[in-house]
Amino acid sequence: MALQFTTSYIEDSLTLFRYYKKLADGAMAQVSDDQLYAVLDGEMNSIAVIVKHMAGNMRSRWTDFLTSDGEKVDRNRDSEFVEPPAGREALLSLWEQGWECLFTALEPLTDADLTRTITIRGEAHSVMQAINRQMAHYSYHCGQIVFVAKHFQGARWQSLSVPRGGSGGFNEKVLRGEASQR
Repeated sequence: MALQFTTSYIEDSLTLFRYYKKLADGAMAQVSDDQLYAVLDGEMNSIAVIVKHMAGNMRSRWTDFLTSDGEKVDRNRDSEFVEPPAGREALLSLWEQGWECLFTALEPLTDADLTRTITIRGEAHSVMQAINRQMAHYSYHCGQIVFVAKHFQGARWQSLSVPRGGSGGFNEKVLRGEASQR
């Protein structure tokens, strides 16, 4: 992820959310349809279940973000961990809908909104706290998606960031004084 200098918390948050989505998108693109639904053991969630849970959480947290509680009364969290949508197309449609809720809620905000108060499960949060809470939650689950996909791909895995052995070039540039120093 190329860093774009900013002092806007909202702008940086949007960039990070997009980065984690891109990692999970790249991981899911590398696995077969069957692998989307496979589990490593009986206590783990499949990629499809993680996607269903994240989409349910995103719909609940980001719909009417500034005006209603982030835990919607019609959300059934427990149901998110069973019977994900059948088929890659339906699953990815649900995934995109969840992210659309997030981006629709965050894109119009400004840093002036960060101190506004919202609620999640009846508890007051500043907008900044709510964003931080969800950033941690989604990065955790995106990491799980990458982990499971990488496990299934093994040696066929295509790196989503700096591949092993790929960071030496930067260190060599620093030693020669060629790297950008900001």
